[in-house]
Amino acid sequence: TLGGYVGAYIDDGLHSRLLLEVAKELHLKFPLIFKGHDLKYLWSYKYDARYGGIHTHADQAAVNVNLWLTPDEANLHPNSGGLVIFTSKPPGDWEFTEYNSNPEIIHSKILAPHFTNITVPYKYNRAVIFDSALFHHTDSFTFKKGYENRRINLTLLYGEMQHGSKGTCDPGDSCASQ
Repeated sequence: TLGGYVGAYIDDGLHSRLLLEVAKELHLKFPLIFKGHDLKYLWSYKYDARYGGIHTHADQAAVNVNLWLTPDEANLHPNSGGLVIFTSKPPGDWEFTEYNSNPEIIHSKILAPHFTNITVPYKYNRAVIFDSALFHHTDSFTFKKGYENRRINLTLLYGEMQHGSKGTCDPGDSCASQ
């Protein structure tokens, strides 16, 4: 466990036939979203009930799919526990470490002037599909105690990151869908 969660990654053995089929089916079911974006990476995290989740960051991909796998009964606050997606992207000249591991700078330099976000509440078997370059973080959550009640998410990344010229996503655009 590192930082309150345990993770499994495609290059560490998380590559069952079923997961690869899900990745392929998403690509086929939503061709306009996934066109030209092949599966790049996938992982799953299972969180300790006392942990706050993943901090604000952006991922190195074009499309991000977050799928939540813990039954709703485990979530003690049904309007939370999901994902907060901001309408801002990292500047084109930022390196991976700047937009993936420095939440203080992200919040002060990028999000403070543009503090617009979409909060998607946790729901079992919900898939949230969005531009992976948008800053996002795990919403606060409170799940029941017990190993079987821990919050689990599966993340699939597709294609290469698109920084974009504006660095933001206009609220009228389809930045995130659920």
